[in-house]
Amino acid sequence: MSTPNMNSVNENSYILEGHANVAEEKIEENITPKSTLPLACFNFINSIIGSGVIGIPYALQKAGFGFGLVLLLLVAYITDYSIILMIKCGHLSGRFSYQGIMEAAFGRPGYILLGILQFFYPFVAMVSYNVVVGDTVTKVLIRLTGMSTSSLFAKRQVIVFLANLLITIPLCLYRNVSKLAKISFFSLVCIAFILFSILVRMGEMSHRVPEHQASWTFFNDDIVPAIGIMAFAFMCHHNTFLIYTSIEEPDEKKWATVTHVSISTSLIVALLFGLAGYATFAAYSQGDLLENYCWDDDLMNLSRLLFSVQILLTYPIECLVTREVIENSIFKDDPSAIVSDNTHYAITLAIIFVTYLISISTDCLGVVLELNGVLAAVPLAYVLPALSYLRLSEGSSLSREKIPALGVVIFGVSIALFGVLFLFMDYDKFNVCSHGAIMEYCKPKNTTIFANNTHLYQVKNVSFISTNKLPRMRSSGYAKTIGF
Repeated sequence: MSTPNMNSVNENSYILEGHANVAEEKIEENITPKSTLPLACFNFINSIIGSGVIGIPYALQKAGFGFGLVLLLLVAYITDYSIILMIKCGHLSGRFSYQGIMEAAFGRPGYILLGILQFFYPFVAMVSYNVVVGDTVTKVLIRLTGMSTSSLFAKRQVIVFLANLLITIPLCLYRNVSKLAKISFFSLVCIAFILFSILVRMGEMSHRVPEHQASWTFFNDDIVPAIGIMAFAFMCHHNTFLIYTSIEEPDEKKWATVTHVSISTSLIVALLFGLAGYATFAAYSQGDLLENYCWDDDLMNLSRLLFSVQILLTYPIECLVTREVIENSIFKDDPSAIVSDNTHYAITLAIIFVTYLISISTDCLGVVLELNGVLAAVPLAYVLPALSYLRLSEGSSLSREKIPALGVVIFGVSIALFGVLFLFMDYDKFNVCSHGAIMEYCKPKNTTIFANNTHLYQVKNVSFISTNKLPRMRSSGYAKTIGF
């Protein structure tokens, strides 16, 4: 198998989940740095493991604990296979980028479809990042400073504005993702600390959480949402070619080793989050697991702050993707051209302003986030890589070599179709949003306390379901925690 020309490879577009890989591009010489297999594995693990793992306990709650674990193994296996397929497509087409294999397989329409999905996925993620920061940081500030809930700095609109002004805008103005690469290491530190906090609090909280007859059931019928959450947690296809081309003398055998080790390690981390979170809260697990903890728990408040900082630093990476799609689609005839500084700044500020307006208009993005999962994340992770392989490789789609890829296509398309169908069938349930609610087991006895956007003790559109049936609480958390 031929080795790709490293000097010609330039993966220009990324669909990042909040963790750019450590292998920085040397833009000046357009050379990808070489790395050993262990380093490539570390980079890829870094690319996979992100804050999406916080949603795994919720996925186990949706699918049932036993069947959820089976689904988690299945999603990890399919992710492993689809990543290997992408490299096969690169060798078949001679083009080592996601855009390249889509254009080689389906021409200009394939390139455009990929661009649309690449825009939709990170744009919605940016909106949801702002929502989480606004709701989480305001409540932590109230707890830490004792300020009044009517204070200016206790309003989510002000907190999101300041976060955008002081953190995200300066970082978003960078033109290249390589300048943000160190964020990935900080992301791993945050995830490690959050996992440590969850393990520390597991025994204490599991005694406070009341029993629920729906806990520890083997099977529940919300399979499609569970798969979407898990697929989001393993979303890493944006970094596939960048890491592959960083390997010294890459070939498909070396890449298979990197993929298997990276996916297996990431699966272990996801299992740790899933088992620890579900063992603590079981049927009460929310889409953002940190929402399950009490607001007077300062260890978990520190975890919440780290989580908010992490996704604030992720926002610029998502913005880079969104901006690049707009620039390539509207302002560039040649993808290698560079837009003027004024155009670059104008597009960046417009994206940030629009996402800010959307994020302060609601604190419950359930429908939008689920559509983002089934219509963007699943196709990007499973459907398009497998379809490209079916198109680029020779022989019948029903041949022995292609049957697994055809199965991945059917799997992805089914999840997308049923996800949209179930979404609209259960549309009335999405009007209830429990984000920010103080859990029943955290309240003083004989009191009723709720939290919403602006007042920690005001009842607003939140309902707790009796323990006779599985709770239908939904977190309005960002795309990587709610999964859809």
